[in-house]
Amino acid sequence: MLPRELERLAADVLAACRARDLRLSLAESCTGGLIAGCLTAIPGSSEVLERAFVTYSNAAKSEMLGVDDLLIAVHGAVSEQVARAMAEGALDRSRTDIAAAVTGIAGPGGGSADKPVGMVHIAVARRDHPTVHHRHLFAGDRDAVRTQAIAATLELLKEMAG
Repeated sequence: MLPRELERLAADVLAACRARDLRLSLAESCTGGLIAGCLTAIPGSSEVLERAFVTYSNAAKSEMLGVDDLLIAVHGAVSEQVARAMAEGALDRSRTDIAAAVTGIAGPGGGSADKPVGMVHIAVARRDHPTVHHRHLFAGDRDAVRTQAIAATLELLKEMAG
């Protein structure tokens, strides 16, 4: 069962996409498919959600989404550049109109001075619109960071679908 807030956000995203006849794809890293899980918990989600890529490794980001290895090497997997490339790659590799991507450091390890635990990059690409990026620094344990990343991604998707 979803937390009520995530259920409401997921339903809002699906309604916004449905109202504009938009098909949706996702590219998830630190959330590991949880955003797709939130959306598919809502009946009728198959009318909107076309596919989701879980690209947890750098190799998966490159192979499944076409993210340039050099981009990852120069900026790191947790970066604005990679989040944008993930969203655009999901859009290019699907029959969808809008795609969201999330990459971050959920913890408890893996952080650094430049990229602390809780840093999350979210991007949304929509056909014939500029790709939008948001950077967040969430607090809390792994579950809290991932839950906040899911909510922020759904909020941005709702905004971009509107």
